[in-house]
Parts: sequence; structure tokens; C-alpha cells
Amino acid sequence: MTNKKIELINIHKNFEKKEVLKGLNLEISNGESFVIIGGSGTGKSVLIKCILGIMNPDKGEILVDGSNILNLKNSKRSLINQKIGMLFQNAALFDSLMVWENVSFGLIQNNKMKRDDAKETALEVLKKVGLNEKVSTLYPSELSGGMQKRVGLARAIANSPEIIFFDEPTTGLDPIMADIINNLIIECVKDQGITALSITHDMSSARKISDKIAMLHEGRIIWSGGPNEIDNSRNEHVDQFINGNANGPIKMEI
Repeated sequence: MTNKKIELINIHKNFEKKEVLKGLNLEISNGESFVIIGGSGTGKSVLIKCILGIMNPDKGEILVDGSNILNLKNSKRSLINQKIGMLFQNAALFDSLMVWENVSFGLIQNNKMKRDDAKETALEVLKKVGLNEKVSTLYPSELSGGMQKRVGLARAIANSPEIIFFDEPTTGLDPIMADIINNLIIECVKDQGITALSITHDMSSARKISDKIAMLHEGRIIWSGGPNEIDNSRNEHVDQFINGNANGPIKMEI
């Protein structure tokens, strides 16, 4: 049995005349926390949307547990997506639902769990991310940004997924709350043996939560390695990005 949980082979994606992904190849092992870094507009979010089925690549293969999910019919594709949790950049909570209803949304809608049982599960999961029962009856507008992120994380793990995607998990948070979120990600992923794919600009977060880091530039992975290797990558694009230098081979559009 292969140890590859996710594999992308020669993925291409165009938007009109703009080629965003240009033959991207990527392998993520079972139980691995994999982080992709790269500048804005390099295709990080497009990559995740292709795996989720929100977008279809123009060319290539996407394998999950060895099966090419691009060839699956809707019902089988839905079963694959039930293995996946997602923490969105801005938490993406439903404003009209209480915290526990947000956390249990997938359990009720997809798993057809009874509300009482779903609420009980939601309270248990909220405890894992450091939120008590009092928070469960609040609405998203009553929460701080850090608390919203924790609720988003609770929702992502409520269904005991095999895979979680983290989209800029620490964006907009102060350094202390960002570190709390990083620790929660590590705990949730390691405790449950989840395979994680994160995209981030936050190098402190990337170093802390990753087993492996890869840099996406101009539609391709140009470097990958362990977090302890990145400072000696010998790749001028990586060096420029991690040190935040304006001068270098990466030219930002102004």
C-alpha cells in the first residue's frame, strides 16, 4: 500500500490567457503536515480548489489514496470530499448560526446526524480548541478574530477528516494568538493522524507546523525540504521570500 495520501501530477490550470499552474507536481505522505509558501497570485489557492473539485485543472491527475479523483462521478467525489476538512482564511462562519451550529453544520447536513447528537459532538470538539460551553451559544459577530479561527478549526475537525486544508491560518492574528493557532493545528493533526496541507505567507507558522515546506513560484514547485533546511536552500527565490527582500529574482507587480 502506497504511503502517498495526495499526489498531483503535471497539473495545468489557465484562466483565459493567464497560465497559473504550469505542470505542477506534488506528493504529500499519509499523516504529513505539508506547507506551501509563495507570493500572492502564484496559484496556492487554485491548487487547493482543484483538489477540492471547486475547479477542474485543464490537464493532469490528482490522486487521493491512489485514485484519480478527476475521473470520479459526483457521488464518489462527494465521498472523497467527506474525508476532507477545511479551515478558510477568514474562518467563513455562518453569521446567522450559533457557534455550535457552525461546528456541527457538516455533521447535520452531510452525515444526517440528529441535532442533539451533533451539538454534543460540537461541544466536545470546541473543548479541543480551548473553547467552553458558554461560547457555543454565541454568534460569530460576538467573537474575536482568534476565537473565530478556533471555531473554524473545530468545524474542520468535527467530522474526523483524514485530510485538512489550512488557508492562511494565522492571517490577521497577533503573534500570540497566531502561535496558539499553530499549536492547535499541531495538536489536532498529530493527535488524529491527519494529513495536512497549508498555504501561508507566515514563515513563523510555516516553520512551526510543517514536516515539509515547498515553494510555489510561477506555477511550479521550485524547492521543497524540511523546515530545518529552508534557511540553507541555496535557492535565490526561496531566500528572497523567507527574508522578505524587495530586491531579488521575484518581481512584484506594482
